[in-house]
Amino acid sequence: MPKPVSPSRLPPACLLFAAAGAVFVGAPAHADDALMLDETGAASGETNTRRTFVPADFSRFAPRTALDMARQIPGFSIREGDGARGLGQADTNVIVNGRRILGKSNGPVEALGRIAASDVVRLELVDGASLDIGGLTGQVLNVITRSTGRIAGQFEYSPQFRSRGTPARWGNASVSVSGGGESSEWTLALENDQDRRGDDGPELVYDAAGNLIEVRDELRKVNSDRPALSGSFTRIAANGNVLNLTGEISGNISRDTENSERTPVVGTARTREFNSREDELRYELGADYQFELGDGRLKLIGYHSFENSPTRSSTLTRFADGSADAGSVFTRNADEGETIARAEYSFGAAGGDLQIAAEGVKNYLDITSALEVRNADGVLQPVPIAGASARVDEDRAEASLTYSRALARGLQFQSSLGGEYSRISQSGPLGQTRTFYRPKGFVSLDWKASNNLSLSGRVERAVGQLSFFDFISTVDLNQDREDVTNANLVPQQSWVFEVEANLGLGALGSLSLRPFYEKISDIVDQVPIAGGGQAPGNLPSARRYGLEGDLTLLSEGLGWRGTRLDAGFELGASSLRDPLTGEPREIGDNRRADLDLDLRHDFAGGEWALGSGVFWNRNAPQVRLDEISLRSDSFAFVQAFIENKDVAGMTVRAEIANLLDRKNRFDRTVFIDRAAGLVDFVEDRDRTFGTIFTLEVEGSF
Repeated sequence: MPKPVSPSRLPPACLLFAAAGAVFVGAPAHADDALMLDETGAASGETNTRRTFVPADFSRFAPRTALDMARQIPGFSIREGDGARGLGQADTNVIVNGRRILGKSNGPVEALGRIAASDVVRLELVDGASLDIGGLTGQVLNVITRSTGRIAGQFEYSPQFRSRGTPARWGNASVSVSGGGESSEWTLALENDQDRRGDDGPELVYDAAGNLIEVRDELRKVNSDRPALSGSFTRIAANGNVLNLTGEISGNISRDTENSERTPVVGTARTREFNSREDELRYELGADYQFELGDGRLKLIGYHSFENSPTRSSTLTRFADGSADAGSVFTRNADEGETIARAEYSFGAAGGDLQIAAEGVKNYLDITSALEVRNADGVLQPVPIAGASARVDEDRAEASLTYSRALARGLQFQSSLGGEYSRISQSGPLGQTRTFYRPKGFVSLDWKASNNLSLSGRVERAVGQLSFFDFISTVDLNQDREDVTNANLVPQQSWVFEVEANLGLGALGSLSLRPFYEKISDIVDQVPIAGGGQAPGNLPSARRYGLEGDLTLLSEGLGWRGTRLDAGFELGASSLRDPLTGEPREIGDNRRADLDLDLRHDFAGGEWALGSGVFWNRNAPQVRLDEISLRSDSFAFVQAFIENKDVAGMTVRAEIANLLDRKNRFDRTVFIDRAAGLVDFVEDRDRTFGTIFTLEVEGSF
């Protein structure tokens, strides 16, 4: 195992920042220094706008959608939501026309991908704390649109081929249309996110002394299709009332197979087959309506989602000497539902803006599971699993008060104070019902220090989202793992400290740095369960910290045009005390390092472009009570492309990937007694997936 990370004390600067936030609440400010957004999202001042881009700034990239433009903004990366509880406050860094994007599957990437480039007026990077949208801090992208009054459409088709025996991907495609008029906008999209993956190679098994005991020749194939039909509608009435509707119906049809030819050093050769399948159906509906009420505006939000996920996994082992087959079958049908009602009332107060919000949520997960194991004659027989068929329900209510104001020109303040009540119940003889009260809130500052430098900071008390699947007993047949039921799970809580610095480098580009520190209580990790077995449970405390960044370098500052380098990176570390050994270690699977480089050159004349990309990452090991495993890869994933932006009016891109023949690696040590360091066996897997060829065709109509 890697050297454990020692726990560290809270940075004094974080405590000073929190104290300063309390002082700033009472600081004087001029009302005309505050920048607000009007009903169309247009800026009514200059103090919160960091940078503004118009469609012409992206012409050399031949963008088809607002998403194509957003991805080319120097020093900016779209941040997806983190699966927050309910809808809560905003947790992405993208808004459209000054309004938060509604929905969960309808994230910023999906929403921007449905907006035609011809409907984009401009893109603004603004200070999140200056907006009357609770939860936004730092650099936020506001996409301003205006319908042209005509129907516009985009399509994309991207077949893919691999050199290592995986079937070709022929069905990855999408088409979207949008339209509207002076007071309304609508979008409709149909897509299939198709994936055809696979790898093959040897897996070597060793005993505790390091002696080779078995060689496995393995081949895995993973096929999935995710068809989806989604849409949105927005209407702004003559009196300024705003109606938003979103919806999506989608599926996930996946098949996972693994064949393993196993040759032991001593013993009988055998062939093992693993199969897994899922046929998921999901839908999501959302609506919000905003209107004037008294001296403020009231927004009413409704949301509902449902998902049905039947799954089946099986193993079948055949022996060369003709012995009876061995193996198991695990089936599960899961129904999930979430219904949310939320109200937000915003009005001017105390020289700034005040928002009162209340939210009610009903969540449930209903699972029926069954396990069958082949007996000595090779016949499947049912095996009971305690707690594998159960229902988990949560009723939750929360309220918050959010205040924002300009403290000085270029200095924006936002704070929020709230709390939540939660009632979680699990059915069955192992279930129980519990109630919780949790405080939550944050203090944030955004400071436009100069035309080239913006700083922001945030201190937050956050409550995490539980996965209801962690409550239920389950079996992983492929890795021979079992988690028992644990009805004692509670949501984790954390203090989060974040700072963001955005530095404009002039003609050279831009740099964004985001150090973070998180002190977590009741973190969810693998723990021993009273009565035997293990399952996800809560540990008293943990820490996570690191640095994220985005760098864009432009060749114009060096004397030539057309070349651009984008680098995204993350360095992280963590610490908790292992529940079995009591020794400090990292949080399982925590991101240690991540580097993503993209180099692009657009040739003079505008039609041709070429470039390359490099991706490299490292994670901490995953730790269970009886094993330690690590998924890793060889050095780096490297790709290159050539693009023509006008092939009969379409953009055609040819890409070749995995130029360094990166391999998938998996190492696992299984223990007889991990606390005592007694090893049972060690698996060392090394698989290759070959060279990947992709053709992307994009067009508009």
